[in-house]
Amino acid sequence: MPVTRPYVLLSVATSIDGHIDDTSPSRLLLSNAEDFDRVDQVRAESDAILIGAGTMRADNPRLLVNSEERRAAREADGKPAYPLKVTITESGDLDPELKFWHHGGEKVAYTTDEAAPKLRERLTDLADVVATGPGLDLGALLDDLGRRGIRRLMVEGGGHVHTAFLSQDLVDEVHLVVAPLVVGEADAPRFLRAAGYPWASSRRMKLAEARPIGDVVFMRYLPKEESDA
Repeated sequence: MPVTRPYVLLSVATSIDGHIDDTSPSRLLLSNAEDFDRVDQVRAESDAILIGAGTMRADNPRLLVNSEERRAAREADGKPAYPLKVTITESGDLDPELKFWHHGGEKVAYTTDEAAPKLRERLTDLADVVATGPGLDLGALLDDLGRRGIRRLMVEGGGHVHTAFLSQDLVDEVHLVVAPLVVGEADAPRFLRAAGYPWASSRRMKLAEARPIGDVVFMRYLPKEESDA
């Protein structure tokens, strides 16, 4: 039987000038408390959450559903308290002491054939390590998640990961939050990088929702659908 890939939701917050962080050692907080709570709800509604190795190293996140009530609701529905936590790494150079591995429920790390033995040795029983081939194959990753019963995948970044998923036309929905900040630093990481995206620059995505959340603006786009405008 063909594998049903998960529905892929890409979630990101940016400054007005398109940056997801600045160049300071500490993480730039772009969202506000109300929007962080919205993100927690989206996490609770997802079967898996994915971040890249760069985000793990830079931010060292736990990547959890923080609300006790939302975790309880998941368990009442027969789900684990926390979504599956997923990361991708081409090099396999991930520190086993990172918080990602020691909080929440099950974890899986996708990597290349060459890096997989090293990563398995580093992580031991902290995560399931899956090799996707000579390179990091996102299609193979989605197929494997589908076989694991993952129906909804939330992709939280960073920029390299966002670019890879969008440029390969693997995103069904984008949650974009714009904060009233200007970073103005040429070397600061951006939401998207230059890539061969599968659309002409004149093609307009469908805007499904837009609303203010405190001082930020939340927009929900459907990149596989065109605007009616």
